[in-house]
Amino acid sequence: MDPKKKETLTLDKLSQNLATFAIDRTDMKELIAAIPETSDLNLTTLEYELQLLKILSVGWSISFFMSPTDKHKGPLAEAFWEYIREISRNISTLTQTTTGQNIDYFEILKDRLNTYLKMMQENPEEAQNPANIMGPAFAFTCKCKNDPMAILTGTKMFTLTLGAVKSYLNAVEIDDIKLN
Repeated sequence: MDPKKKETLTLDKLSQNLATFAIDRTDMKELIAAIPETSDLNLTTLEYELQLLKILSVGWSISFFMSPTDKHKGPLAEAFWEYIREISRNISTLTQTTTGQNIDYFEILKDRLNTYLKMMQENPEEAQNPANIMGPAFAFTCKCKNDPMAILTGTKMFTLTLGAVKSYLNAVEIDDIKLN
């Protein structure tokens, strides 16, 4: 394949691919596996919070890496979040069915987003490089505020996700004819 030739996708397909990537657990499992067995970290909490961070990071990547003048930026972000909303509904329904507990996974995502945004606002000097905030913020959400392994794991998830989405966005173009 010609490395300069970009794959052309519909806006819907691109947003679907990004949502699928956001919930893919492969890289998360690798990050969890890298944590030493002697660690006191709650791996269940870390795994849960990593999934939330990854979803949010994919959403941020759209805002970060697409030009403000790109006519596809808003529609892509909207379509991505609609896919995430649908996935969240399914997770909420499954959780209610299996545990009897009512949860709203999308509300949890919004709450976590607000937590991360608040921490960025509280550290404006660090906000120039969000990776400096995301690791400590991630550790805070995992209730292990100063744990270096938790900080490193959150930072890695954030930076790896941003890098992957940036590469993907650079490798595709949106088919204007098939905008949905």
